[in-house]
Amino acid sequence: MRIVFAGFQHETNTFAPAPADYHAFELGGGWPGLTRGHAVFATIAGSNIPAAGFIEAATPYGHQLIPSVWCAASPSAAVTREAFERIAGMILEDIAAALPVDAVYLDLHGAMVAEHADDGEGELLQRVRALIGPDTLLVSSYDLHANTTQAMLQTADVLVAYRTYPHVDMAETGRRTFAILQRLFEGMARPVTASRRIPFLLPTVWQCTDLMPAKALYARLAELEHDPEIVHVSFTMGFPAADFPECGPVVWAHGRTQQAAQRAVDALAQAVLDAEPTFKGELPDARTAVARALVIHADRGGPVVIADTQDNPGAGCQSDTTGILRELIAQGAQNAAIGLIVDPASAALAHAAGAGATVRLALGGHSGAEGDAPLVADYLVECVSDGKFDAFGPYYGGFHMDLGPSACLRLDGVRIVLASYKAQLADQAMFRFVGIEPADQAILVVKSTLHFRADFVDIARDILFCASPGAISMDPSTMDWKRLPPDLRMTPGGPTFAELQASKPSTKEKHV
Repeated sequence: MRIVFAGFQHETNTFAPAPADYHAFELGGGWPGLTRGHAVFATIAGSNIPAAGFIEAATPYGHQLIPSVWCAASPSAAVTREAFERIAGMILEDIAAALPVDAVYLDLHGAMVAEHADDGEGELLQRVRALIGPDTLLVSSYDLHANTTQAMLQTADVLVAYRTYPHVDMAETGRRTFAILQRLFEGMARPVTASRRIPFLLPTVWQCTDLMPAKALYARLAELEHDPEIVHVSFTMGFPAADFPECGPVVWAHGRTQQAAQRAVDALAQAVLDAEPTFKGELPDARTAVARALVIHADRGGPVVIADTQDNPGAGCQSDTTGILRELIAQGAQNAAIGLIVDPASAALAHAAGAGATVRLALGGHSGAEGDAPLVADYLVECVSDGKFDAFGPYYGGFHMDLGPSACLRLDGVRIVLASYKAQLADQAMFRFVGIEPADQAILVVKSTLHFRADFVDIARDILFCASPGAISMDPSTMDWKRLPPDLRMTPGGPTFAELQASKPSTKEKHV
């Protein structure tokens, strides 16, 4: 086969403060920066990226792989029109130059919103289909947090989603995608598709596939694929921070017959509905979480990991809120560490002062999150770094990180990993590069929701989740939605969007 492939990934939080411009894709935000042409092979080789897995699986067959673009940006508000059109234009230009081809593979996220297109992936797929025509195979892979739309399902021949959160199977998803493409090339008829939208939003903090109920649901998904009439089954739990009508979880199946595909979809969707009441847990505030961590450490040792779920840069937040840091200081925590606090101005001042200096900083708190503010204090600069290192944990899987000018600060008994560029703290190397050994700490605070589990669960004495100020709420019903379907439940077992809207005070009541 002649196969053109490209990657264009972004998870969009429409409530976040800052958009993703073209430079954000050049930078990568913890992912490889934008790369085009044959340089893509070396840039993503061996990493936990779907396109890398696809290449690895396809290479032994001798197919001609024609790279276009691979890029991703740190989750944020919408992708700018200029960035979307520029990158989509590159992909379409490269596909046109390669025609005729047997197949196109797109490594996508599934939750991209552009300034001018609610469904970024659907828009791109439709443009690609218009270019290659109905006969050329078009396959794509998706994040487990995709807000899968009808345009995606109707345009691509096959869609394959991750099955783990933390996402340790990204490269494996690329391999699974290629395996289906190879079967199509060898003569398997194009599958038919059935899908079903799940009628409630799923807070990401309760989506962990290592834990119930998601663990059982993905086991059921794998069982359904044992049916010889089923080609593939996927379940995307959705990214509940994109205000457009198709936000939310979706189940789909590709089958040899419509009846078989629908049977699989109905079975898995029913299992998800049955599990609805169990998608919940405790989410204390910062004061309670820190107090509990101190008790656990005193009783059983550490490290106790606290996930600052609502300031996760992997969900579009700025990774700069100070709520938990303030509590660590207020409650006298010792041998504690927090990361990342992303504040390029403070990082520049720390570098100018140098290691060993004490510098007054208005640290963090610049993203405008309600209830947050900079923490003004005199900080000891323990060390400075250029922010470049490799992260080999199960999630990042060998990525070369570039966090920009960085430093380790100390305030009382707390050490702070200060960076200039955003990336989700999901790897122990993100503490070690500034001299902090995670396993030796009493308390570790990570700006992450769940991806940190991939590399921290083995060293953690306990794991706590915390709701502190940030740009995403783990209770979607508290966010200012405008465009959801009226019958969509805002949380598992919670009120519908229509009910929530009806319960809000009218404009006149607010004025009074």
